[in-house]
Amino acid sequence: MADLTAAVVPTNLIQPTAAPQSATELAKRGEIKQTAQKFEASFLSIMLQQMFEGVDTPAPFGGGPGESMFKSFLTEAMAKKMAANGGIGLASSIQREMLKMQGLN
Repeated sequence: MADLTAAVVPTNLIQPTAAPQSATELAKRGEIKQTAQKFEASFLSIMLQQMFEGVDTPAPFGGGPGESMFKSFLTEAMAKKMAANGGIGLASSIQREMLKMQGLN
């Protein structure tokens, strides 16, 4: 009769566990994650600025030089919040590629 023990044991128990990561590797991974998230926020900020380019707010609630001056701050803050909450998935792709380039995948 055939030995079925390998079919019953989950594959993650058969493979050896990965070596624990060093503190420098963990720090580098954290820096890469932050860099990817900042890049995504920058990209989203540019996209949002283009989106709001032709939008004018009526006089009682907007308009004037103050609105045009602070619109870039608004789009930047919105982009940072979007990227921090998952964004459009750009940061995860960039992070994955940066980890490959550093040999940390």
